[in-house]
Amino acid sequence: MPTRMVLRPIVLSLILLLLGVTVKAQESKEVPLPQLPKGAGKIDSDAPKSFTTTGSGLQYRILRKGSETKPKATNEVRVNYHGWLDSGKVFDSSYNRGEPISFPLNRVIKGWTEGMQLVGEGGMIELTIPPDLAYGSRGAGADVPPNATLHFLVELLKVQ
Repeated sequence: MPTRMVLRPIVLSLILLLLGVTVKAQESKEVPLPQLPKGAGKIDSDAPKSFTTTGSGLQYRILRKGSETKPKATNEVRVNYHGWLDSGKVFDSSYNRGEPISFPLNRVIKGWTEGMQLVGEGGMIELTIPPDLAYGSRGAGADVPPNATLHFLVELLKVQ
């Protein structure tokens, strides 16, 4: 009988792993809400003060709940976004350009593909993307150095 008790958590963990359920998700410490760029919508009054970390290492928090419609990796999305480095330097922003952008979700960095599937259409998400889910050791041009952690504020305008 004691053997069965030991096997149950192991079997449960294997089942969850096979189903693709992230068991490693954890809450982190409180972080101030981001300063919104000009043109961004509002943050929900009950937005979380801390990030959730997925099994891959992506950190996120839903700042504005959207609809039930969430994108799949194979969808195209239309978004407004603001991206910055740990230093606070903004490296890209559709808000600054004054125009949202559309793209297939499976054609961007892994952190975006994973993170955008967590928010509903009309919602807003904040992402902290570790280097291995971003541009890694190669960086991205002059604006994103190698091994950079990327931060994004993203409004999901439309799932297409």
